[in-house]
Amino acid sequence: MNTKIQNPNDKKYDLEERTAKFAEEVLVFLKTIEETTINKPIISQLVRAVTSIAANYCEADGAESKKDFKHKIAICKKESKETKLWLRMLAKVNPEIQEKYRKFWQEAQELTLIFSAIFKK
Repeated sequence: MNTKIQNPNDKKYDLEERTAKFAEEVLVFLKTIEETTINKPIISQLVRAVTSIAANYCEADGAESKKDFKHKIAICKKESKETKLWLRMLAKVNPEIQEKYRKFWQEAQELTLIFSAIFKK
């Protein structure tokens, strides 16, 4: 169930790579956040959500049936939405990260929309 998408510039678009890079960037960024009593559980939740997007997309890409594929894509969408929530909470208690927050939130939003479109197909 490979979902490599052609973009308008005729370059192959690899959603597996995009989700993995997104997770990597968030993980590297999270290492710079101080582990306070408030930050620690938010960081933990965010790590699980953002890495789950990439992991479930890998599973969807290797799905054994359409039903399995749709289920994994639905999980990707839910985890993208959860990622946005945890990013919001982290930014609220750490106002100094607003610029990074916006960038990561936008990527999570784009992934949510992509997974929604794939699921509806």
